[in-house]
Amino acid sequence: MKIAIIGLGSVGSAVATAVKNTGFVHEIVLFDRDGVRARAAAEDLGHAASFGFDVKITAANNYRAIRGADTVIIAAGANQKPGETRMDLLNKNADVIRDIVPKIMANTDPKHVKIIVVTNPLDVMVMLTQKISKLPAARVIGTGTMLDSARLRTILSRQLSVSTQSVNAYVLGEHGDSSFVAWDSACVGAIAINDFCRQVKVPLTQTARNTIEHRVRNAAYEIIRGRGATWDGIGAAAADLLRCIINDERRIMTVSSVSGTGANAVAVSMPRIVGRDGVAATIMPKLSADEKSALKKSEKIIRKNYDAIIK
Repeated sequence: MKIAIIGLGSVGSAVATAVKNTGFVHEIVLFDRDGVRARAAAEDLGHAASFGFDVKITAANNYRAIRGADTVIIAAGANQKPGETRMDLLNKNADVIRDIVPKIMANTDPKHVKIIVVTNPLDVMVMLTQKISKLPAARVIGTGTMLDSARLRTILSRQLSVSTQSVNAYVLGEHGDSSFVAWDSACVGAIAINDFCRQVKVPLTQTARNTIEHRVRNAAYEIIRGRGATWDGIGAAAADLLRCIINDERRIMTVSSVSGTGANAVAVSMPRIVGRDGVAATIMPKLSADEKSALKKSEKIIRKNYDAIIK
C-alpha cells in the first residue's frame, strides 16, 4: 500500500507520523513544494521508522513521485491562527486545492485512487476537491467531525467515569462553529445516555450538555491559543480513517462526503460506513427537531461558502 501526503507543515507531519505508526502502509511519499523540508521530514520519519514498522519513506517536490499511490492525503494549506475561524481560511486554501488536485489526478489512477482531505475549512474543501477531481463522491473523504466526536466522547467518558470505547456519541454537521451534538442518538454501551445517567446517578442536565457542547466546539481554539496550532488529534484521525479504508473495516465514522446533486449537493459530517472503496453508506441517526434544524443550518453555511468560491 502506497500513500502520498501533500503538505508537510505541522498537520501534514503529524499525519505522516500517525500513518507510519499504523503499520499498514509499505510506502509513504512526503510531498511539499519546499524540497528541503520534504527531504528533512522524510529523513526524520525514516529514522523513527527504524524503531518500529518497516516503511519506505521518500521525499518529493515533483508530483510524478506520487504515481501508484492508492490514497492521497491533502494536508496542505494555511493553518488556523489565533483569533481566526476556519472560514477565515476559505479563499487562501481554496486556491491551494485548485492548484493541487489537478496535479494529483494527472499522476494517479482515477479508477481507484481515494483522496482524504484534512485542509480547512474542511467541508468546503471536500466539495471543491470532488468537483475538480471528478471522482465519485464516495472516494473523496474529509476527516469531518471525527476529531470533534472524539473530543465529545473523551469529555463524556470523564464525566460518566466510563471508557471512551463505551461511549457512542457523535458531533454532526459542519466541521466548524455550526457543528452540534446529536444527543438524541447518544448512548453508553447499548443504553440511551439519559437512561445510563439515571442508572448510575450522574445527572446530565441541559446546562451540563450546553457546557459540554461549548467545550467540544471550542477545543481547537483553546489548543491554538496555548500551542499555536492543532496537529496530533487530526493526525490520529486521518490515520484512523486510512486504516479503516485499508482494512475494509466498514466502521461507522463521522466523515464529510458530498451527498445530493446540483444546487443541493453539500458535504457535511454524518455517520457513514467506510471501507475499501471509501464511503459505502450514510446512516441517518435519531435527531430531535432542534438537531434537525441544526443540521440544515450547517448545510446552508457550507453551501453558501462553497458557492462563494466557485462564482
